[in-house]
Amino acid sequence: MNPLRKKRLVIILAILVGVGAAVGLALSALQQNINLFYTPTQIANGEAPHDTRIRAGGMVEKGSLVRSGDSLDVTFNVTDFNKTVTITYRGILPDLFREGQGIVALGKLNASGVVVADEVLAKHDEKYMPPEVTKALKDSGQSAPAPVKEG
Repeated sequence: MNPLRKKRLVIILAILVGVGAAVGLALSALQQNINLFYTPTQIANGEAPHDTRIRAGGMVEKGSLVRSGDSLDVTFNVTDFNKTVTITYRGILPDLFREGQGIVALGKLNASGVVVADEVLAKHDEKYMPPEVTKALKDSGQSAPAPVKEG
């Protein structure tokens, strides 16, 4: 083989290996930052991965909110009207967090099936519900309850 062709072939192969490594690293980084949404039914059925950051959402069950007396720990249940999952959270809940309304919690599912959230997102007005929660409720054959007027 001609020395010039051999040199070009080596350069092309080196470029291809470099581009392949860069694409592989980029895909790996993206996969680690993906937060997939799971409904309470999917979590209860074991479809959600353990010890991986996920988004869990649904309607907060009325009467399920339990606050710790001496810390910022909060426990509540979230449902899609088929199954229920327990969520624990340490921190101050959003001002718009209420029982009977849609939320999305970001956290990890532990071995006992409880979502340990590090962030809780609540709706921003009485008509809004997170799209994932709306779709999950629609898929389960339920509709979101009518907003409660306070005042």
